[in-house]
Amino acid sequence: MKIILRLLIFSLLSVACIQAHAQDVVAVADSAIIKDSSLVRISAINIAGNKKTKGYIIVREMQIHLGDSIRKDRLEAALQQARNQIYNTNLFTEVKVDSTYQPDGSLAVNVGVHEKWYIYPTPQFQLADRSFNDWIRNHNASLDRVIYGAKFAHYNFSGRRDQLRVYLLNGYARNVSVSYSNPYANKALNRGIGVATGFTQNREVAVKTGYNNKQLLFRNEKGFVRNSFAASAAISRRNGFFRTRSLGIGINYINVADTIIKRYNPEYFNSSKHYQLFPTFSYNFRYINTNNNNYPLKGKSVGGSISKTGLGFKGGINNLNFAMDFSRYFTHSHNFYSAIQLSGFIRLPFEQAYINRRAMGFGGFYLRGLEDYVIDGVAAGLAKYTFSKKIIAFNIPVPFHIRALPVVPIKIFAKTYADAGYAYTKDKYDTRLNNKFLYSGGFGIDILTLYDINIKLEYSFNQLGEKGLFLHGNGGF
Repeated sequence: MKIILRLLIFSLLSVACIQAHAQDVVAVADSAIIKDSSLVRISAINIAGNKKTKGYIIVREMQIHLGDSIRKDRLEAALQQARNQIYNTNLFTEVKVDSTYQPDGSLAVNVGVHEKWYIYPTPQFQLADRSFNDWIRNHNASLDRVIYGAKFAHYNFSGRRDQLRVYLLNGYARNVSVSYSNPYANKALNRGIGVATGFTQNREVAVKTGYNNKQLLFRNEKGFVRNSFAASAAISRRNGFFRTRSLGIGINYINVADTIIKRYNPEYFNSSKHYQLFPTFSYNFRYINTNNNNYPLKGKSVGGSISKTGLGFKGGINNLNFAMDFSRYFTHSHNFYSAIQLSGFIRLPFEQAYINRRAMGFGGFYLRGLEDYVIDGVAAGLAKYTFSKKIIAFNIPVPFHIRALPVVPIKIFAKTYADAGYAYTKDKYDTRLNNKFLYSGGFGIDILTLYDINIKLEYSFNQLGEKGLFLHGNGGF
């Protein structure tokens, strides 16, 4: 099995190098084509289909402006770029951008959009576990571990792409939270604001990670074992189209059952206290230029962050975190695609509280094929390569006339992939998957549908000789 995985990783990385070379060859060939460098003036920008969204929000996302002159040989690429940027606001199910010549020889740019349904008062069905696979495999899909309730979300509250969310959840955990964000908070449409607050109660909490990379869970049948409150605020700046910077500050309070500290893990908070009150500070940078931010097939993204937890530099939950990520997406001929994704972080000092040692197995930071395991660490890195092909695309008509939902689009991609990673922890916390080169691979399908909802079915292999089917999903909101 290890030999097969190594061959798979080597083969896929070799394909990546060949494809990168092919991109260069195509670029050289394209440069030899004679282009029409004559200019045409943009005399009108017409927008249709926006009922809720302000027209100036759509215009803000376009690199084409009224009165600009553009080379004719660059017009098609400019219209496609405008379409991508408007679509990536996540406000529309469909965006069309084209142009028509005027009698005076100038050009009118026409933008047609279909708005999404923005208001969602919906029932909620969530899992208390890390993932769907964790719930199925480790907890036998027990309905006792379900979190239920209601969510109210408005994803275009004032027509300026501002989002309001309210959660009221009960069951295996309780949560009451409110958040609001507005990326276009000033007249120049280049500054944003965000605020959030919430209170959460948990009936179960992970108190330690064992040598087998499984979490030890503590539960008190009589009530909640963890209570937490958080409030935060952030400001952002986005002068152009692809770069965003943000500053955030928050305050957090966590109180756990004292049994966790006294009996199970005195390093849970790195303190003898069973409660902590601490501030958080963060700076984030993001560059993203892709055809579709939710399911990119072309372009790249780069991100980085510096965050500080607590006011001190050692002891307790004090933590200074540096993180980086890079993704590059390639579109090839005949509906073939490939993607390279790199990410990593380091936390200082290395002597961290247990709640600050999470590395692989949470959110999107995992190796495909090792989802069942939790790999703690104060420094970690991941490399992922995916090679895919779109095998079918079609639309399912909606029987009733709904403007925001004229059809349900379906796209299916077949793929193969290889991942590699490493998570460092101090020797006294070492497990069978820490401080080792990790690798996995597999194949699967992605189903992309309405609102960029993406369902992933993946059959993966890992270096432990294990294999199995894994399910993942995410959406455009």
